Amino acid sequence: MKRYEKSPEAIARLDQEQYRVTQESGTERAGTGKYLHNNEPGIYVDIVSGEPLFASSDKYESGCGWPSFTKPIEPAHINDLTDTSHGMVRTEVRSTHGDSHLGHVFPDGPREQGGLRYCINSASLRFIHRDEMEAEGYGEYLNQVEEV
Repeated sequence: MKRYEKSPEAIARLDQEQYRVTQESGTERAGTGKYLHNNEPGIYVDIVSGEPLFASSDKYESGCGWPSFTKPIEPAHINDLTDTSHGMVRTEVRSTHGDSHLGHVFPDGPREQGGLRYCINSASLRFIHRDEMEAEGYGEYLNQVEEV
């Protein structure tokens, strides 16, 4: 089984925006994320630990300005925390092994797919195209990635 962990080396490889988002619970500006309009087949993993988080087949255009997903690829790799910052009560999502701030989850997603909207910062993710998944050690998730 592949091990996913946060390491000083992984943190050192982050650019300024990736660090601000993942380590300081920042948020990238709406509409600016690298993966907002990515429609390629593959999976999204934590930029810090590499743990698999979301599949392209669960990504949809929500109109919120950030990549949105209906569910995590591995629920055990997502932690939900109460976030009371900015005068709101929201549910923050963090990666389990990397402890990276990913974004928030809201109950306004597509009803037919469970009703959740995982609103995720591109800066917290690394995309692995379906054609590269086997070589990068994520072959077990190929069955969760379909043509989009």
